[in-house]
Amino acid sequence: MQYFPITDPTLIFFVVLCIILFAPIVMSRLRIPHIIGMVLAGIVVGQYGLNILQRDSSFELFGKVGLLYIMFLAGLEMNLTNIRKRQRQYLIFGLLTFAIPFCMAYFVGLFLLHYSEMASLLLACIMASNTLIAYPIVCKFGLQKHKSVALSVGSSMIALTLSLLILAAIVGSASGEAGITFWILFIAKVLVFCALLSWLVPLVTRWFFNHYSDAVMLYIYVLSILFLSAAVSEMCGLEGIFGAFMAGLILNRFIPSVSPLMNRIEFIGNALFIPYFLIGVGMLIDIRVLFHGYGTLWVVFCMVFFATVSKALAAYISCFVFKAPWQSGHMMFGLTEAHAAGGIAMTMVGMNLMLPDGSYVVDANMLNGVVMMILFTCIISSIVVDNTSQAILLKEKLYPAEPEQQGDDEKILLPLQHDEDTDKLVNLAILMRNKKLNRGLIGLNVVYDDTDSSRNQKHGRNILERAEATAISADVRMQTQSRLATNIANGIKHAFKESDASEIIMGLHHRTSPNDSFWGAYTQGLTSAISRQIMICRVNRPLSTLRRIHVAVPSRVEFEPGFYRWIEHLARLAANIGCRIVFHGRQKTTNMIDEYMRNRHPEVRAQYEELAHWKDLPQLGPVVGDDQMLVVITARIGTVSYKPAFERLPIELTDSFPTCSLIIVYPDQHGQPQDVMTFTAPQQQDSESAYATVMKIIEKFKK
Repeated sequence: MQYFPITDPTLIFFVVLCIILFAPIVMSRLRIPHIIGMVLAGIVVGQYGLNILQRDSSFELFGKVGLLYIMFLAGLEMNLTNIRKRQRQYLIFGLLTFAIPFCMAYFVGLFLLHYSEMASLLLACIMASNTLIAYPIVCKFGLQKHKSVALSVGSSMIALTLSLLILAAIVGSASGEAGITFWILFIAKVLVFCALLSWLVPLVTRWFFNHYSDAVMLYIYVLSILFLSAAVSEMCGLEGIFGAFMAGLILNRFIPSVSPLMNRIEFIGNALFIPYFLIGVGMLIDIRVLFHGYGTLWVVFCMVFFATVSKALAAYISCFVFKAPWQSGHMMFGLTEAHAAGGIAMTMVGMNLMLPDGSYVVDANMLNGVVMMILFTCIISSIVVDNTSQAILLKEKLYPAEPEQQGDDEKILLPLQHDEDTDKLVNLAILMRNKKLNRGLIGLNVVYDDTDSSRNQKHGRNILERAEATAISADVRMQTQSRLATNIANGIKHAFKESDASEIIMGLHHRTSPNDSFWGAYTQGLTSAISRQIMICRVNRPLSTLRRIHVAVPSRVEFEPGFYRWIEHLARLAANIGCRIVFHGRQKTTNMIDEYMRNRHPEVRAQYEELAHWKDLPQLGPVVGDDQMLVVITARIGTVSYKPAFERLPIELTDSFPTCSLIIVYPDQHGQPQDVMTFTAPQQQDSESAYATVMKIIEKFKK
């Protein structure tokens, strides 16, 4: 035993990694949530267990980082649109989950445990707050945006904020500073902190994301904002977890849930920082206090019982008021039941507060009771959330509220030709794909079969490798292929048929001179040869920094077979990056779009504005800024929604929208098979008609 506890940093890190590796394996066999396994492992290896590890500075550092990470992820994955729509529900549940435990714990401390008034207030703050320790379980089941989960996260922040405010008053009273001056300064500091954070961070983030795209730099920047917010929050008299949550809320808009950056943030947090925090919590727990006598058992029983009952009452009363299913109540109770982060922080503060009689606010008996309450509430919370998450998933699979009516044939082909477009097109496809289907992407590079084909193919393979790496970083599969062709359009067409793809997302032609064609050499031939949806894109800024998406919708487009496909894709894009989408079109068309959006994507902020005639498209030029995107819905010649005005589209887009991001959509036609050749079907599509050429000549003579 002279070798224990281990003090060598290398061995300490090795033991911790072994716990992180094997705890989920053992717990899964015992049918116990993995989070409990981490806490129990911390109890076993800690100084109150087998004394294998000492709770050194590494646990303090990584534990603090893990705690901040949990709150940051909670804010990052919240659906802000739902919060705006359900402000009343958040406020009601937040006040209930704070007030009921606070009042109950205060009277328990005074009359059952015979604590002082200040100690009872501190106990009330500890029991009124809660830690989202079971939130990683929710993430594992993909229920982050479930209504009950969002309510629990938002209400937890309200309860924690109120508890921290009262804790600040307790600290001020103990130090004799809780006067009117103290409260004015405290409130002013908090308001200035929130205002500066909400104004400055989005400004800097948008600039940084527009100028830098390196994956490591973006991740380090996000972590810097997280810890800066936490540090400034502590300087204002609040706990760092409040600042971490605020940072998550503010960066929520810039980090889509399906982006590679989000995948890296979640991966590193769930793999290292959060398990470190959970193990550190377990190392604080001393199971032996249960056998120190009936007094300790009575304290532990009162704390665990009333902490559980009070949080359950708040959850189920809110569930009844909101007329939500009881499973939502189970989830709300499970997530708000655990006491770890706030409880530990407040207890440590109380241990340093001295009463007038010379004793400390938190004595050894109360400390043991709080620690045991943390253990039992974490166990209850994890078990309830784990079981409820499975039940919710089973219910949604058996009784889907909105069955998928389309998209089951989704298979996106990405023709990639330029280095600078690769990451943008892959990210765009990831944001538009259906996560439920979990289909992979198809990356394609076609080069001319000429004397430079070997060199061009090598360059093309480098592009495909980069695209595959980008897709993999977002946990999306990508199949790549490189091929030679005497005609690029035919090469893409054959690959489209062989892959059984459903649509194409491709880059807009890069013009090398003013006389160069807007569409390039093969775009028009491709749109006439393939009757499925084609999106031609020019992405000038990172998608997560877009403030608004404007969609120009021609009349009669609702009669096209692919009407709902492009709406679905744009709705997913707007939902994932959290920006507003504005549809410009005639009222009959926008009414149908509105009905679809309200039924399928109520969380998307959609607006509708009148576009009386397609000739008014250039008038949107001053409206669409550089940090916004224009989506133009066009049509192939001979289709229901085709207009001769579409022939002026290249000129209008070049003159009126030269710098904004752009997507040109050719919707599905589902006409004859691509290889069927008829007398009436045109075999060649020119970029503009002879009439347009004549009009150009006439306009030149007029000048």
